[in-house]
Amino acid sequence: MSAPSRTTTDRPNRIRIKSIEASLRDSEEQGRSLKRTLGTVDIAAMGIAVAVGAGIFSVGAQAAANFAGPSVILSFVLAAVTCGLAIMCYAEFASTIPVAGSAYTFTYASMGELLAWIVGWDLILETLTAAAVIAKYWGIYLSTALDVFGINVPATIDVGIPFTWGPVLVVGVFTALLAIGTQLSSRVSTVITAIKILIVLFVIVVGALFVKAANFAPFIPPAQPTKGGGADVWEQSLVAFATGSAPAQYGGFGLLAAASLVFFAFIGFDVVATSAEETKNPQKTLPKGIFLGLGVVTLLYVGVSIVLTGMVSYKDLAKADTPSLATAFDLVGQPWAAGVIAVGSLVGLTTVVMVLLLGLSRIVFSMSRDGLLPRWFSVTSKRGTPMRVQIVAGVVVAGIAGFTQVDALEGMINIGTLSAFVLVSIGIVVLRRSQPDVPRAFRVPWSPVLPILSAVLCVWLMCNLTTLTWVRFVVWLVVGMVVYWSYGRRHSRVGRDLTATRS
Repeated sequence: MSAPSRTTTDRPNRIRIKSIEASLRDSEEQGRSLKRTLGTVDIAAMGIAVAVGAGIFSVGAQAAANFAGPSVILSFVLAAVTCGLAIMCYAEFASTIPVAGSAYTFTYASMGELLAWIVGWDLILETLTAAAVIAKYWGIYLSTALDVFGINVPATIDVGIPFTWGPVLVVGVFTALLAIGTQLSSRVSTVITAIKILIVLFVIVVGALFVKAANFAPFIPPAQPTKGGGADVWEQSLVAFATGSAPAQYGGFGLLAAASLVFFAFIGFDVVATSAEETKNPQKTLPKGIFLGLGVVTLLYVGVSIVLTGMVSYKDLAKADTPSLATAFDLVGQPWAAGVIAVGSLVGLTTVVMVLLLGLSRIVFSMSRDGLLPRWFSVTSKRGTPMRVQIVAGVVVAGIAGFTQVDALEGMINIGTLSAFVLVSIGIVVLRRSQPDVPRAFRVPWSPVLPILSAVLCVWLMCNLTTLTWVRFVVWLVVGMVVYWSYGRRHSRVGRDLTATRS
């Protein structure tokens, strides 16, 4: 007897759509399935763990100083709303198809294999570069934190080439924990996350003592030309480049540009959706956990931005080479806070690395199980974890973070995430039309209005990223298409089953 079709289409254009039934069936495949161990608190903690890192002490200050002034508070709200709209779409998909793969799996079920590959390839870009960048910063903050206690250990040593040892340490530890078991690593992450929330709350409470209402005026500073003019075309936003506008800061466009920058603070919630196959009662647990985590993160970031812009004038922040929350405390005569912030940054980044490593391995695992990447990666251990791909992912991330300069790749994280958000948002509309009777434990309200609004906002934020980021993104996509047409399409299990059915 021939195997049942894994697709839901026999259209002439041969769009390969993987059915929801096939995805659920694959999640139970012997030797390639994950163990369900996570609850609502675990999911919420995972979202907080990946979103609250060192950026909570720096990204708001940079956005306020260089783009928005006090209106950075609204930039965070706009970024949170954009993320929230997209996350609602993720939650509906996750409650409908509770298997690993996140946006990749969702797109496969709604818009077909080619777009699913593009999303999966983008998610690999997001999680790989984010894990490497954050691990690199972790090593730097480790040396800074040690300096606070009088221990002078250089972040980088020379072994023939510059080698940053901190990233290798943190990636190695969490790779081992994730390989042993997702629940164990989640428990460790939850404890560390609780500690960093307490540190952030402490900073907010202390900083509030120095807030002055005068520093909030003007709330939206008048627009002014960017220093240096438009000489560097690569650092202009795509919108400014396309319209020929002179680079400017502050004003309404500055607020929007700041929203694009601080959106980085919310990256990671999509990664949480990759744990759907490891969640108990995912139809209810995953949406609750994701929204709880997003709510906590939004409150923390808005709280920090209010304190930051109320403590000192944005003009004073703009005078610093690298403005941060520590800069604000220095300006009000409280330099001791730098030590607390350094420790808080180190603790914050620790769990970010863990969740990104988990997300990277689950994306590759899902694509491998479908045959788009070598199936060797999708074999699970006796503990129900994808040990092979987890170790390989850890080695690659540690190598990139330890031996290369990854700072320039930060923009790639944003554009990789936003592109996935766009396709997931559109996918909700498509799946509602193509499979309206599929059970959905969570439904995005006011569809298709909110999913379309989510896609539009994400595209707008993408257009506010630099032209250089877009060029790099296009190169990444070209490489991805070469891999897909030379390997993925020929080895696709959905493609093989579709061919067998038609013959």
